[in-house]
Amino acid sequence: MQRMGTVIGIAPDRIADYKKLHAEVWPSVLARLAASNVRNYSIFLREPENLLFGYFEYHGTDYAADMAAIAADPETRRWWTVCDPCQIPLPSRAEGEHWAPMACVFHVD
Repeated sequence: MQRMGTVIGIAPDRIADYKKLHAEVWPSVLARLAASNVRNYSIFLREPENLLFGYFEYHGTDYAADMAAIAADPETRRWWTVCDPCQIPLPSRAEGEHWAPMACVFHVD
């Protein structure tokens, strides 16, 4: 199992929309995440900095293939068209990244 942390900005005027969307995530999007070995997924909001922190656990053996399957899923892509306008990618992210990955510097069970 791999623990994954990611961060992205959120437009202050879209926070309420984003919360509402995530109160009722589409079942097909949740099913695709599960099929791609994503478990224990949470998104946290930090105000007033307006940052979203995503955390999930990856339980598969081919991360690149599973993430590609998520990205290719038509319903997930449609979900992103609704969520993406709320988000502000960090200027420091790498080419091709939307949410910027974070390095784990401490963990304890």
